[in-house]
Amino acid sequence: MTQALTATTTRGPAGYLDTGSGPGEAALFVHGVGTGSSLWRRVIDLIGDERRCVAVDLPLHGRTPAAASYELGETADFVAAFCESLGLTGIDLVANDTGGAIAQIFAARRPELLRSFTLTNCDTIGNLPPKNFAPVVWLARARLLAPLQRAFLRDPHRARKVMYGPGLEHVDALPIGLVKQWLAPLSGGRAREMERWLAAIRPRDLVAVEPALARLEVPTQMVWGTGDAFFGRSWAYALKDLIPGAREVIEVPGARLFFPAERPAELADPLLRFWKTL
Repeated sequence: MTQALTATTTRGPAGYLDTGSGPGEAALFVHGVGTGSSLWRRVIDLIGDERRCVAVDLPLHGRTPAAASYELGETADFVAAFCESLGLTGIDLVANDTGGAIAQIFAARRPELLRSFTLTNCDTIGNLPPKNFAPVVWLARARLLAPLQRAFLRDPHRARKVMYGPGLEHVDALPIGLVKQWLAPLSGGRAREMERWLAAIRPRDLVAVEPALARLEVPTQMVWGTGDAFFGRSWAYALKDLIPGAREVIEVPGARLFFPAERPAELADPLLRFWKTL
């Protein structure tokens, strides 16, 4: 049974989903900006009987409150503090979107905590932020984004189409309740906090760990949707060339950025196969 819980960490409270309890080995799932731990729920439903699964809410998402800083390196340190609070070791790290950049920094800094590493469509060195998303980051840095975000909240159906349509093959199938949950950080006074989060998406922290990634021997795979407008398949192969522990790129034909929520079996199956080889 998957439980929604809150951990006390040295960097503040952290909401998370958990199929198990107590310290020890687990698969850890890290989402990107604008979603939450619930992005992974359907994947966890498929593999939770095989492996303990923990999905963390990053700061300002889900049940995790705002943070003093949203720099990618700071958020990677938040993930490390979360792991320490739960006593997680032998981690099978899985990440998507902005969470992929955060996970790369975490993996580079704390490789001893990992058993394996799986990246789905995500930011990489040379593509952070991706070209199609850069205007949103620029608006955030100019402090012009929050008023636009508030307007979306008045029409969640429109927000679903505009904000999540590019990342899904069938956006109308995304439950409105889930859209409202993901949009919650944009509401009220937190709209300015989300603006700060987006403004902090810069490549420097990821570029800084490139030498460590080039030494990362942790068994790694990329499971990559080929229909993604933000993170094309070439970036998956760039990661394979960079990380010496990388074994293969598994292409998911036609899948877009948020395919773990839309086509969960096409991530769950490669995860289970990969983990059985370790």
